[in-house]
Amino acid sequence: MKTEIIFIVQESLDGGYEARALSDSIFTEAENLEELKKNIKEAVACHFEEGEMPKIIRLHYIKEEVIAA
Repeated sequence: MKTEIIFIVQESLDGGYEARALSDSIFTEAENLEELKKNIKEAVACHFEEGEMPKIIRLHYIKEEVIAA
């Protein structure tokens, strides 16, 4: 059983946010961060069988910014 699962969270090109798990095939998206967190919990619960779900969900936020040179 895994003790934690890590997601990369970034702003979507279409607006809103998207999250992708590093070690498992889990992806979800939402319009805001509060909804995204809810969707991540639901996606993790659907992906793992009862008793095998990680105890910790860790989110790494990535923000890309472009500035003029």
